[in-house]
Amino acid sequence: MNLHEYQAKSVLRDYGIPIPRGVVVASAEGCSSAAGELGGTAWVAKAQIHAGGRGKSGGVKLVRSLDELCTVSGQLLGSRLTTYQNAPDGQPVNELLIEETLPIARELYLSITVDRAAERIGFVASSAGGMEIEEVARSQPEKILKEWVNPTTGFMDYQGRNLAFGLDLVGDQVGAFVKMAKTLYRIFIDKDLALLEINPLIVTTDGCLLPLDCKMGVDDNALYRQKGLADIADQTQVDPKEAEALGYNLNYIALNGNIGCMVNGAGLAMATMDLIKLSGGMPANFLDVGGGASAQTVAQAFKIILSDPNVKAVLINIFGGIMRCDVIAQGVIDAVKEVGVTIPVVVRLEGTNVELGRKMLADAVTTSGLPIQASDDLDQAARLAVKAAEAN
Repeated sequence: MNLHEYQAKSVLRDYGIPIPRGVVVASAEGCSSAAGELGGTAWVAKAQIHAGGRGKSGGVKLVRSLDELCTVSGQLLGSRLTTYQNAPDGQPVNELLIEETLPIARELYLSITVDRAAERIGFVASSAGGMEIEEVARSQPEKILKEWVNPTTGFMDYQGRNLAFGLDLVGDQVGAFVKMAKTLYRIFIDKDLALLEINPLIVTTDGCLLPLDCKMGVDDNALYRQKGLADIADQTQVDPKEAEALGYNLNYIALNGNIGCMVNGAGLAMATMDLIKLSGGMPANFLDVGGGASAQTVAQAFKIILSDPNVKAVLINIFGGIMRCDVIAQGVIDAVKEVGVTIPVVVRLEGTNVELGRKMLADAVTTSGLPIQASDDLDQAARLAVKAAEAN
């Protein structure tokens, strides 16, 4: 679960980390009072969406008059902002963060995430703040600094100093950075975060360190003990299909292709999507129905896939273990009949009760003329799905 920038900064403030003064508004009319509260003659208007790349896409604007602030706010609020992270559909802008301007001397990058290869929480820092860190890592890898945290000792002062010196911080800035980094690590642990990113972390002309932007991603599996964060989740930023799937305990992620996927097991789902790509197609979603889904759950998953108008064919790839192939087959048959599916559905079943499941599908095709194609081979199933999508 992602937080908006203003929500993430509120968490920082609660832990004593200084942040720029800002006011959240939901209407252009609120901008005048926000500007009056902040004072000054220039402000920054920031669209609040769950995606990076806002600045390059026109979602972050420096304005130098109240009239300009109201104009920009009117343009952004109620619009859909599309960035490289949420293309092609974008996300709705329902709120703006209006912030004071600050005298910036330098822009740095700092983040905390889980390094799966190292099996530890890792800090990543760079002197090239304000840029996409992926591009920095690709073009200037020498500017990427890393420190891995021993879970027994936690983040240590010497690690903070290593990063501070690598960022060319001097004097009191070193101590301030170490203190901030240790606090950020505490936030990461306390709030069950999967990502905490500050880009940029600025050094002001008077030498102070401030997070000018902040992203936080909460581990979905920990939301049951992060009620306060779960309660402020903005569901308007989530694909409606993903939100519906969550209600049925389905792992669904919308993508931009035209071949719907229904698979049990995350690893098998990734392999299925890879094979679709290898065969020249594009998956429309990631959908893991899990190991214990019922026929009703499978039917609901099918409906969610088909609610995407871009889907031209569906590939169902199930290995029956805990979930039996006959249960999957019945769910597919029920859903195809109930929804009135007309697009091709390619089904590959293996595992428990596979022969019964295949017979059920074959009988449904014979008796009801359902648009189902069965395949015993995954490579062949992927090719059939790609061919069907191209022809539809």
